[in-house]
Amino acid sequence: MDTAVAAVVRATGASGALLYILTPGREALWLSHVSGVPREVAAPWSRVAVGDPMPVADAVREERLVWVSGQVEMARRYPRPAVVLPYDFALAAVPVASDSGVRGGLVLFWPSGHPPQLSRTEHDALRTGSRRLGHLIEQADRRGEPLVSPGRPRVLPPEPGRTPTAEEAWAGTALLDRLPGGYVALNVNGRITLVTPAAADLVGAEPERLLGSLPWEALPWMDVPHVEDRYRAALISRTPQTFRVLRPPDTWLSFELYPDPSGISVRIDRAADGREPDPVAEMAHGPGRATVLYHLMHLATTLTEAVGVQDVVDQTAEQLLPALGAQGMVLMTSEDGRLRILGHRGYSTELVGRLDGAPLSRENPGAAVLATGEAGFFPSFQQMVAAYPKMTHEDGMAAWAVLPLIASNRPIGSVLLSYDRPRAFPPSERAVLTSLAGLVGQALDRARLYDSKDRLAHRLQSALLPHGLPAVPGLRVVARYLPAARGLGIGGDFYDLIRLDANTVAAAIGDVQGHNVDAAALMGQVRTAVHAHATVGAPPDHVLGGTNRLLTDLDPGLFTSCLYAHLDLGRGRACLATAGHPPPLMRHSDGRTELLDIPPGLLLGIDPTARYPSLECALPPGCVLVFYTDGLVEAPGVDPDDATAALAGLVEHSDPDDLEAMADTLVRHAPAPGDDIALLLLSPTPDGG
Repeated sequence: MDTAVAAVVRATGASGALLYILTPGREALWLSHVSGVPREVAAPWSRVAVGDPMPVADAVREERLVWVSGQVEMARRYPRPAVVLPYDFALAAVPVASDSGVRGGLVLFWPSGHPPQLSRTEHDALRTGSRRLGHLIEQADRRGEPLVSPGRPRVLPPEPGRTPTAEEAWAGTALLDRLPGGYVALNVNGRITLVTPAAADLVGAEPERLLGSLPWEALPWMDVPHVEDRYRAALISRTPQTFRVLRPPDTWLSFELYPDPSGISVRIDRAADGREPDPVAEMAHGPGRATVLYHLMHLATTLTEAVGVQDVVDQTAEQLLPALGAQGMVLMTSEDGRLRILGHRGYSTELVGRLDGAPLSRENPGAAVLATGEAGFFPSFQQMVAAYPKMTHEDGMAAWAVLPLIASNRPIGSVLLSYDRPRAFPPSERAVLTSLAGLVGQALDRARLYDSKDRLAHRLQSALLPHGLPAVPGLRVVARYLPAARGLGIGGDFYDLIRLDANTVAAAIGDVQGHNVDAAALMGQVRTAVHAHATVGAPPDHVLGGTNRLLTDLDPGLFTSCLYAHLDLGRGRACLATAGHPPPLMRHSDGRTELLDIPPGLLLGIDPTARYPSLECALPPGCVLVFYTDGLVEAPGVDPDDATAALAGLVEHSDPDDLEAMADTLVRHAPAPGDDIALLLLSPTPDGG
């Protein structure tokens, strides 16, 4: 396997490779071999789920070649790895297959400057090499040989170079000693393999202490984010890098990195003073890279929890602006051929309002980026006007980045970031910005889908709940419904009032498990079944029994509770039955409130033979029956009996003549609704009117 991986790297001219093995369950890819980069650089991708938005996962899942020509394309298509490795390199991912099917995936990468397409030679070498690797994996499987040690992939050594003669080695050492400055050699793992006396003197350490160590471990003052960042950039993009570091107390040193496949040569010299221009420092006028990475990781985490478009807008503004040192943001999308503003920060509502609803004209940068999917970077207003001559300088900002929000390889919106000072936008920063916009675009796509489902679910629930309760002479009725604060904001709670004849009425309340469209749909079926059995005059035990048999036949996989009451207003009697539902409260006319002890019945839809015994009780004028679902009383850490007793106390101290106020009081004192709340108050009137 080592030889086969090295052969495909050599044949394609790639600078490195990652070989993945498909797990037996075919749900994940484990990294087995690494070539051209240290294990630490590849560590974030040692395990990749087949469904992840990663090049190797796409290649294996879709059984095709995935080609990424450079930094900008990586940031557009795969923002997650691009945020972690914002360097310029090309990448190809292919499935590794044998005659029996896909066995894994192979990733090859090339340094900066690779042509925009693979050559025919590279294509052929990729195809041949991946096929050979697939057959080797298949043979190892047949022999029962494990190819992967999770978390510990094999790191292949670089191709051996020419061994110098003794005279050449002596001449090379003398050459380095004659040159100005100091020189250090690093291997591909970043460890020091050679250090000249001048270099050791410049960094203030003995050569023996430096050899074999990582620079930022041996020299604590080099343990700053941009040192390792420039080392990684040199290693991955294979392009020279420079940076400066302050050696305490007051000595500035400049470092020049020159990479090749065997490692990195470093030239060290004194910098003139601390005011010398620093290419790394000039990359951004805002926070340093460590701060940026903290905000980016936090943004990525919070965006996974965003449950709607407004959540995405808020999280993007709160995390993106401080991370990038920007002062303004406008998040846009298109709708019916118009530009729509989803949210903004740092701009007046009046200014943004003039943009909202504007035609999708290529003369507007937000609309143009949305149409083309190409980012725009404008270090000054003059450059903005050069690209968009009709633009007027209204926002008082000095630099702008307009980025496409990409999801499923298509632009679904754009985000404008603005800065109050001119900004250069070097390539590395452009890659970070584009990667961030990709994260926001994916989150926005999910959020729009969530919002669409939410609107659909609410329309469904609205259609299934009663639009109004019938007016029944001799009975006052008030109902409330509050959706859950989590999930889609819908659920299976329902209530109903069914007029049977001039003096009798049926009341029902129930709760289907869950907070989704399935729960709402089943709620509609339960309510319909209860309504159908009630209208034929069936007593409460028969209504619940018939509904239970129907739900058992449907086998929905969700539990349902229900409380049903038959109210005879003429006789002043009530008959109630329950299917696992919280017992109702009755407030008597003297203020005394009791819990009605109805014989328990099994939840609906479990046992078709379940029986539902009923309770008969007096229903005197002036009393109040309180039907409710468990969302009105349940709270984490609160005993249900104590919560029900507290509810009874609220009922007892409420004005029975004002049911609207009573309902508002009960709902207002409910726990923060993690569950739906349904409430039905019923009170016979003394005068029958």
